[in-house]
Order: sequence, then C-alpha cells, then structure tokens
Amino acid sequence: MSPKVIVRDLRKHYDGVEAARGVSFDIEDGEIFGLIGPNGAGKTTTLECVIGLRQPDAGTIEVCGIDARERPLEVKQKIGAALQTTALQDKITPREALALFASFYRQRTPVPELLERFGLAAKADAYFDTLSGGQRQRLALALAFVNRPELVFLDEPTSALDTQSRRDLHREILQMKADGHTVLLTTHYIDEAEALCDRIAVIHKGTIVAAGATRDLVGRSSALPAVSVAATQLLDRQTLSAIAGADDLVCDGRTARFHTADVNRAIEQLVAILSARGIGITELHVQKASLEDVFLELTSADAPAAEAP
Repeated sequence: MSPKVIVRDLRKHYDGVEAARGVSFDIEDGEIFGLIGPNGAGKTTTLECVIGLRQPDAGTIEVCGIDARERPLEVKQKIGAALQTTALQDKITPREALALFASFYRQRTPVPELLERFGLAAKADAYFDTLSGGQRQRLALALAFVNRPELVFLDEPTSALDTQSRRDLHREILQMKADGHTVLLTTHYIDEAEALCDRIAVIHKGTIVAAGATRDLVGRSSALPAVSVAATQLLDRQTLSAIAGADDLVCDGRTARFHTADVNRAIEQLVAILSARGIGITELHVQKASLEDVFLELTSADAPAAEAP
C-alpha cells in the first residue's frame, strides 16, 4: 500500500527567509506521524503547504494518492485539519459552526454525533466567546471531522491547554488512530510526540534532520546514559570524581547525577566508594538517552548539518 502522504523537496520562502528547505517525508496509512521542532523550525509552514493553505515555491505533495498542488479542492474533501487557533464569530454556537462547515463537503458526519463524541453536547448552543480553551480545541477537532476525513492534520493541538485538557486530547488523538484515521501531528512537546507518535521527523531551520521510530532515533544518539543516586548521607563532588569516566557530575545534598559511557564500571566504582565511607544507597537509577536528548542534539545551535535517512 502506498503512503498516505508523500512530500518531496518542499520549499517555501518568506521575505528572503527559507521556512522550508527541501523538506521530504512519507506518512503511512493508519499511523500517527509527528513533525517536531523548536518554534520557528518550519512545522506550521510545512503543514499549511501540505493541506493547501499556502502555495509552496517548489516540491511535490501527494495526499491520498492525489497531486495536492494540481487538485487541492479534491484533497480538501478527504482531509480534516485543526490549526493552532480556531477563530470563529463570537456569537456562533458549536451546533451552528458544525452545520455550516458540514455544508462544504460531500460526505458529512451528523452534527449530534460530533457534539457527543467531542464532549460538546452540553455546550452545543453556547456562544463561541463563552467557551473555555479546552472546549474551543474540542470544537476545532469536531470541525476537522465533519467530512469523515481519511487523514487528519493537527498543528500543535495542545498548545496553551491545561494538563487535564491535554490528557483528554491525547486520548482523542489515540482514538483517531484506533478508528482507522491517519494523523499528522506537529508539536514542540517532546513527551507528547513520544507518547502518541508511531514515527517522528525532526525539523530544524526548515530541514528534516532525522526521521524514524522513537527507539531508532534514540539508538542513533551519541548522548551517554545518565546515572543518578540518592544516599543516606551528603555526597560531595570531590569524593565521586574518583569514578572513572563520570561526566557532567552534579552533587546536590544526598543526591548525585552523572553521565558515563561504561555504566557497569561506573556503578561498581560508585558502590565501592560509598561502601568504604559507610554511606548507604537509597535509590539508584540508570537512564539511557531519551528522545529529548536526541532532540537537543539535533536542534542545538552547534548541531552539525544532517539529513534524514
């Protein structure tokens, strides 16, 4: 089966600034694909070019087997999108907004079904300017589903939401996949991408610098594992500096943390040093490189230029 989305060498300039510099990626049918990067990296520009809100300067875009640049109206019948902010008339209600948007499409989901699914039944006839941030975001998702889309685009959907609203939205995004939808999610929340996405592409300065499953990206990282220890007595840097290969050593009261390339040897030496001083260990943790470590490596100011595999 061919990918649901194919983007090749996408380019877009704004007043001499290259927001997208040869962006290329595929999205497979039925997956949640994450496009992550710092603010200003080119995430929103890329998404808006793919869904037809902006005209790219160059590149090819295929969505659901359709040339999106040649047949944008046909693509719009098959996709739904929720952007960073939803701007509607202050006095329109969710019921009215859903009925209006549904009238633009050939296939339509019944308005009562959308109100119930996205938890808006109690606010169906409330004015838009009275809705909370979480309710407005749920309405944005409901609007994205009025045409029974094959593919859903979500541009930083949880930005500025409170913790509970984020959790609710995460459950809804996972349900989209369970229902057979393909999802493109842009976000700068690393934990969100790690929790939701099957595959991730990291975009930095308008270029995809890495792409793949989370475990594969982490496996390529040069970041060293981290060892953290909590003890029964105060720990000092001078004592623990005897551990061979301990980098970035930080001592804070009864806890310490460092990175090492040889975890087994470092722990052996740590235990020996503390035992010799009669200091007990209350907690000991080893953490391998995380997606956040990979993200920081790839998007730091001195990160080398790279290309996605």
